[in-house]
Amino acid sequence: MTEIASRAQLRLSFLRWAVVTVPLILFLGFFSGRLVPAGSENGWYAALAKPSLTPPDWLFPVAWTILYVLEGVALAIILHARGARGRGLAIALFVVQFALSLAWTPIFFGAHKVVLALAIIVVMALLAIATTLLFGRIRRGAAWLMVPYIAWICFAGMLTFGIHQLNPDAQGLVPSSSTTQIEL
Repeated sequence: MTEIASRAQLRLSFLRWAVVTVPLILFLGFFSGRLVPAGSENGWYAALAKPSLTPPDWLFPVAWTILYVLEGVALAIILHARGARGRGLAIALFVVQFALSLAWTPIFFGAHKVVLALAIIVVMALLAIATTLLFGRIRRGAAWLMVPYIAWICFAGMLTFGIHQLNPDAQGLVPSSSTTQIEL
């Protein structure tokens, strides 16, 4: 026997990573999305003029759930590729772009900072592309799992840009949810 680990052992090792990464990414994404009201639950967002390509509100949580699962599996594949050249950098870029993704919802829906949210999406897209390229050098399957995410955030970037174009005064449209109406 010349194998270090059997196929079953390798598969089990990958599954252990996936059992951690997929729920963790889903939880963090859900948590970020629940920090502030989003979609039609958000009075500010409901009052904005939106581009004609804006999907219905129900599509966003469905899309993000699928994308988070795909990202979690992609990350598990890379974490499982021990000893692969560039693995550490790929994981670091993934973490940074994912952190930006988590920050987007509170900045856009909570702080009403459309321009900042647009800048974040641009950086997020660039980092996601770089992450995907690095993932592709390690495991092609992991890179392909990131492609729908890149497509979605590019679409979200176009929607955010459209919202900015249609609502140049968006930040002042409705008082921020972080403000209080208590008079002293």
